[in-house]
Amino acid sequence: MSYKETLSGLKPQVKSLNGAIGDTAQGFGMIAKSLHGDTALTHKQKELIALGIAVAIRCEPCILFHTEALIRMGTTREEIAETLAVCVEMGGGPGVMYGSKALAAFDELSAA
Repeated sequence: MSYKETLSGLKPQVKSLNGAIGDTAQGFGMIAKSLHGDTALTHKQKELIALGIAVAIRCEPCILFHTEALIRMGTTREEIAETLAVCVEMGGGPGVMYGSKALAAFDELSAA
């Protein structure tokens, strides 16, 4: 299955869960929304950190959602790659394996 298909399949699942856990989902959404602005870090920098954490904890759905957000922000492949290099530094072999998934997801999801 492609990353686009995987992401498309995840979105209705997340929506269904959010409907089932109303207040919890709303609270989580408020946390995420509070990080959208540019303060000490830009929104893009925060999303790059989130991608790095997603790689480190090996959460493929998280990788896809944060990669999609970064593409919407105009993030370059080089910015993604440099973030993934830090993941490799900090995570060793698993950083390489999940970093390669993140870069492949970026390439597929950013293709026109």
